[in-house]
Amino acid sequence: MSDELHWMSAGQLATAIAAGEVTSSEALEHLVARIKRLDGPINAVVHWDLDRARREAAAADAAVARGDTLGPLHGVPMTIKDSFQTEGCVTTSGAPELADHVPTADAAPVARLREAGAVVFAKTNLPIYAGDIQSYNDVYGTTNNPHDVERTPGGSSGGSAAALAMGFTPIELGSDIGGSIRVPAHYSGVMGHKPSFGIVPSHGQIPGAPGTLSQADLAVSGPLARTVDDLELGLDVMAGPDRWMSPAWQLDLPAPRTTVVGDLRIAAWVDDEYCPVDDDTAGVLTELCTALADAGASVDRAARPAFTLEYAHGVFDALLFAALAGGHSRDKIEHMATDTSDTAMGRVKRGTAARHRNWLSAHERQLQLRAKWAGFFSGTDDEPGFDALLMPVHPRAAIAHDHSPQWERTVEIGGVEKSYLDLFAWIAPVGVGYLPATVVPIGVDRDGLPIGVQIVGPFLHDRTTLEVARHITALTEGCPRPSLAD
Repeated sequence: MSDELHWMSAGQLATAIAAGEVTSSEALEHLVARIKRLDGPINAVVHWDLDRARREAAAADAAVARGDTLGPLHGVPMTIKDSFQTEGCVTTSGAPELADHVPTADAAPVARLREAGAVVFAKTNLPIYAGDIQSYNDVYGTTNNPHDVERTPGGSSGGSAAALAMGFTPIELGSDIGGSIRVPAHYSGVMGHKPSFGIVPSHGQIPGAPGTLSQADLAVSGPLARTVDDLELGLDVMAGPDRWMSPAWQLDLPAPRTTVVGDLRIAAWVDDEYCPVDDDTAGVLTELCTALADAGASVDRAARPAFTLEYAHGVFDALLFAALAGGHSRDKIEHMATDTSDTAMGRVKRGTAARHRNWLSAHERQLQLRAKWAGFFSGTDDEPGFDALLMPVHPRAAIAHDHSPQWERTVEIGGVEKSYLDLFAWIAPVGVGYLPATVVPIGVDRDGLPIGVQIVGPFLHDRTTLEVARHITALTEGCPRPSLAD
């Protein structure tokens, strides 16, 4: 077992620990030794909490020996994205000014993972304040993609995804406002689930600043893993009411719409002239559609919700940059508002400096989009709706490192230089709709880089996107293992 322990799922490892086939302490030391041996060229794991983890692993083993009732993650060692505060352990969110910040309490999802029995032993890298789709900062440096170290593993949960791809942890905790779970899963060849907005409390993540009680619009926390079962396990552990709502409500997510692949009604939005995907991405997604149809699912490649990708992207940007405005002073925001340039940076500045009346307009447009999404999935008396929609995550596979100012960057998509903002187009409709999306790898491009698919479902139907993901992974080869992980 020890030879392959690092590739076990969290669920498998929890079962093995409960059965006495391996101890939590053995699993912990195995993963620590593996990280110390292999993480040099990757730089995914950036801060240890080993003294506490060793005590907790020993306590977990003693609980097994006593025959205590065990949680679903009992004794499972795991790493945590460094934007989530961990009690007694340095949490920087990649910011030099927080290099010595030691929280006195766990972030809400970290606390729930610990309550389920998880043993948190290290933190993983990210961009400063989780604000990029590349993972580098002045505290811990750059994290590299395990499949090609000249490329980024994605961001902001880039260290999380890279650690999973390398077999350093069986499960991880990520966050997503502009694709920060979905993009690293896609770039690094692992799985991620962006939950429906509001079902996983995120109190205690940085940003906002330590002590912030509000939660940003559009932002969610959710699991990354190498199996769909672990995604669902992580979601079940973390989902529930937040600190304000817990006295009054409970969460009971609907069961999957169907568990039979032949009963699935799938729509596929594989490409769009507003943000064309490259040939490799289009090819892999098309092959998936064919495989699903051959397995008996109904796949409609022409069906679309009643809005354009361009429109959804515009509404998303208005809400995203407004949600990020809290980190800037009033003087800086007023200065941003004066930028009238027709550039990516100019659009970002104006969005960040938008007045409340502009936000109210964008919010109403968001609700109209949500209603159109609901109609697309529910259908009408004359036309049935869809169980899920397949979409690209990004228009291409992992990009090369580029540490120039973010909104001045360009990116090559299918041989054409595009604005960096174009990378967010396919993320936008899901985020603005508050919808669940599960990302799983479905193939590789001509350079051997992973390509994932976004499986999008109706609001609060997270179990449906996870179930569709199970069917898709049964038709594909699962998570590709990087050569550096051998």
